[in-house]
Amino acid sequence: MSNREVVTLSVGGVRFVTRASTLQQFPESRLARMLNDDDREFKLVNGEYFVDRDGTLFSYIMDFLRTLQVSLPPDFSDYQRLQREAEFYGFHLLADLLSQEHLLKPRLEILEVRVALQEMQAFFRIFGSCSTTVETLAEQITVFTGQQSGQSWNSPFPSQKPLVPLPLERPSHHDLVFQCGTDYSAGDQFVARYVSIKPDNRKLINGTNVLGLLLDTLLKDGFRLISTRTVSSEEKVECYSFERMKRPAGLTVTVNKALWSSGVAQAKRSQVQKGK
Repeated sequence: MSNREVVTLSVGGVRFVTRASTLQQFPESRLARMLNDDDREFKLVNGEYFVDRDGTLFSYIMDFLRTLQVSLPPDFSDYQRLQREAEFYGFHLLADLLSQEHLLKPRLEILEVRVALQEMQAFFRIFGSCSTTVETLAEQITVFTGQQSGQSWNSPFPSQKPLVPLPLERPSHHDLVFQCGTDYSAGDQFVARYVSIKPDNRKLINGTNVLGLLLDTLLKDGFRLISTRTVSSEEKVECYSFERMKRPAGLTVTVNKALWSSGVAQAKRSQVQKGK
């Protein structure tokens, strides 16, 4: 790689090394113009471009240029300062995203698990404040059904019969319902419903075991238990409430060159009007 393909910047004393093509993705930005010696703000000193700006915040600018994504740490709070830096370098798409803090800030998710234990059956209902979380959880839970006779059930080695997966009930996008345990049908035949929750491969028929595995799964997914209460003591209905702070994994920016040019032109007109 030639020296012209590698660019070194010293931003507020923090050193960055990158490709020239990375800085040239947005031709109208100040970093692209810097490489053409078309911006006096950037001084070339001993082969490095010196910029008197915040070096810590510039690392997010570089991450944006390299991935076209905005991924900020959970404790990040300098949205306005980073937006100001993005405006300085001429990255208006990034500045616009940062102005919409609600898309980037962590948000509180609430999940409620209700379980009713009735003799040999257990009924579960899960409600979440975020539908995507419930969708993800639904992908982890599988209910299987199979018929057995009473005699084979009492055997220490029940006969191995193929189990049929059942779709989870979805009353709405925000909740799901499923059942496990056994209930008798005609004669001595009964229907058995087993529950498997990934990444655990066991097929559980005991409602208490399923509840324990479900709560353990939620805790490992970052939720914390905030309350438990008895909804109905007569019907043995218990409610477990969880919460977690969830940050978007990262916003992907789709760069439309026509839109970018339009945004640059609009920004230039705005600057001219302010100058007047």
